[in-house]
Amino acid sequence: MKKQIYLVITFLVISLSGHAQQSNIVHEKRTYKHVGGQELTADIFYTAETKRESGNPAIALFHGGGWAFGSPSEFFSTCERYAEMGFVTFSFSYRLSIKADGTVPHPEITPVESTMDARSALRWLKENAEELRIDPEKIIVGGQSAGGQLALATALLDKVNDSSDNQEIDPEPCALLLFSSNVNTVEAWLDRLLDDRRDEIWSISPFHNLKPGMPPAIEFHGSEDNQVPYWVVEYFMFRTRQLGNHFEHIKFEGKQHYLAEGDDTYSTYYDEAILERVDRFLEEQGLMPK
Repeated sequence: MKKQIYLVITFLVISLSGHAQQSNIVHEKRTYKHVGGQELTADIFYTAETKRESGNPAIALFHGGGWAFGSPSEFFSTCERYAEMGFVTFSFSYRLSIKADGTVPHPEITPVESTMDARSALRWLKENAEELRIDPEKIIVGGQSAGGQLALATALLDKVNDSSDNQEIDPEPCALLLFSSNVNTVEAWLDRLLDDRRDEIWSISPFHNLKPGMPPAIEFHGSEDNQVPYWVVEYFMFRTRQLGNHFEHIKFEGKQHYLAEGDDTYSTYYDEAILERVDRFLEEQGLMPK
């Protein structure tokens, strides 16, 4: 009986401790851009302890959904995980190519506009780094699927910019976290979304804008991905390494586009084991919080 009571008390202490730790996370929403009648926002996660310090490392994330679907909320659990570790984390919204009636494409919004928004978001982070208590030289950017293209856009797509941005601010991050990432936009879905602007497809394609000096990157991909074929990313890896870039590519045999299918902890994007590998990458790059 004493042993049972001890186990129950231990369980309650652990549960309450976990709840206290979770409630220590502050979640706020800020607007980073007004465009075309839309208010684009950043969901921000941090702890009170973190915000008492200046120069914290930051992680900015862009959700997937084919540039037409998805929500920043898909990265909230990831943001909470890394906020607990001492990062200030951000999940950004961006313009989506979907009409009010739920059909695609939107006649005035294409992945080009999504790309502009991603670069605007990074410029907003750097311009407001002091207020956000982050180090502008330690902003890590990540994304899943189409969000991976947007993450790469912040480092590679120098010519795609919103005219309202302060273009003296370089949006390039210090590292990239890519999950089932789109790396080449020359595909049928982009043809549909771009419609008569199809000639702009090359300007937003990471593969067709590769250059030396890209930030170090890690990419996780399933061998059976039916949305972004594995060989496409493998070829991207080959070409970017030829340019001298640091690109780690981790293959998951038998996995498809969502690397944690059936596990909703991180919106089926990935599981804890994958994030632990991300942790090692960040530590190797000297980007973990103090």
